[in-house]
Amino acid sequence: MKNLKKRKTERKELKGPSLTIKWAFASSFFIFVVFTIFAVITYKTSVNLIVQKERENAERTVAEVANRLANAEDDLTVSEVYEKLKTPSIDTNDLNNKRIAVEGSLMEMDSMLSELGQPSLFLSVHDLEGTLIFETQKSNYQLVKKGKQKAEIKTLNDKTGYLIIQPVYSKITREKIGYIQAFYELSSFYAIKNHLLLTLIVLEVISLILSSVLGFILSSYFLKPLKVLRDTMDTIRKNPQSNVHMPDIHSNDELADLAEIFNEMLDRMRRYIEQQEQFVEDVSHELRTPVAIIEGHLNLLNRWGKEDPDVLDESLEASLQEITRMKSLVQEMLDLSRAEQVDIQYPNHTTNAKQVVYQVFNNFKILYPDFVITLDDDLLQEVTLGMYRNHFEQLLIIILDNAVKYSTTRKEVHISISRTFNEFEIAIQDFGEGISEDELDKIFNRFYRVDKARARNKGGNGLGLSIAKQLVENYKGRIDAESVIHQGTIFRIHIPIVEKREVEE
Repeated sequence: MKNLKKRKTERKELKGPSLTIKWAFASSFFIFVVFTIFAVITYKTSVNLIVQKERENAERTVAEVANRLANAEDDLTVSEVYEKLKTPSIDTNDLNNKRIAVEGSLMEMDSMLSELGQPSLFLSVHDLEGTLIFETQKSNYQLVKKGKQKAEIKTLNDKTGYLIIQPVYSKITREKIGYIQAFYELSSFYAIKNHLLLTLIVLEVISLILSSVLGFILSSYFLKPLKVLRDTMDTIRKNPQSNVHMPDIHSNDELADLAEIFNEMLDRMRRYIEQQEQFVEDVSHELRTPVAIIEGHLNLLNRWGKEDPDVLDESLEASLQEITRMKSLVQEMLDLSRAEQVDIQYPNHTTNAKQVVYQVFNNFKILYPDFVITLDDDLLQEVTLGMYRNHFEQLLIIILDNAVKYSTTRKEVHISISRTFNEFEIAIQDFGEGISEDELDKIFNRFYRVDKARARNKGGNGLGLSIAKQLVENYKGRIDAESVIHQGTIFRIHIPIVEKREVEE
């Protein structure tokens, strides 16, 4: 069993690559793919351009040689070839216009000779029988075929290049007088090609390394808040009672919003845990007394009291009274628990303030006919509160019930409603016992009673004002109290007003 738990723990601790490494790898891979595509396109384009240029040079040279040799009248001979290659081709129009100069002819001949003198060009001239009569370099290349062949890449004597065969036709007789075979070796081209390929590969490797390093640095920088968030969550997982929070992030982006939302959720979670613990503690504390009383009466009846009718009646009456108080206490505790979670259960509820106030006002006038309850309405029109209707009614009932409950000889309650900027204000004033200044700050605490004996006789558990304060604060409002001993107390409640357009949205 221990080995199994140990294996499970080890398996749980095993983790894959971190998000930083994944992000760095992804960015590097993306850059690698983009650069590879760019390199392939550049390589292919450059190679094709060079090949095309070499082919055009070879074809141009062969065409010029064929043009000069075409001035011969009979079959090509060695002397005829030498004579025609030294003499540049002359256009008839140029002769008529006498535009040919000696200097120009020499330049054209020198240009032709330089073309034929390229180390990579092996040009040969053959007669009609295929016999070699002229070659620019010693190559021992035989005439491949008697016929025209466009430039094609061939391999001759372990060398690769463009092979061009061009029949020569006399301009005078229009008869075939020989053949030109040119082999343009591409060794220099392949050297350039290999050098370009090696350069691109080296650049790609360098870019991959630089992009990996840069991607890791950037991912570490941008994902640092996530690491802090992970460490914070891990700390909370190990110690749920820890008060650690996510540090503020001043990047003004999604990560900053994430940190803020996480802290809000964390505070809410801790608040709910504290409320749950407080609820359990309060219930266990408050129920201990009525349970002990009921248990004592039942033990009394079980021993001998059931034989005595007076004792039996007294015990049953006391037990029923404690059970009623327990029901009231449990209900108030549930109300308080719900009041602490209104932001989850009732986030978008609204209510009409004047309508509810008048309703509760009329109900209390009927319930307490011996009280003088007055209402001053300073609102010119209805206002909408961002508060659940039942909770607003419960809030008013709690305050008015306390006003009636703790009134003395002057049975009078005064209510006033008004609007201050974007807040609805209601003031409820009684003229009863009043509360001392020392106890005024404690009246909203749970189970707090100013006069515990009198409060118990009046049926209070000390939770009403706690529920009222919790309701008001959860709806972003506030509640205050002012009191003078033997003169009375006034409660002022402020609740935000919701504009109509916000309600429609």
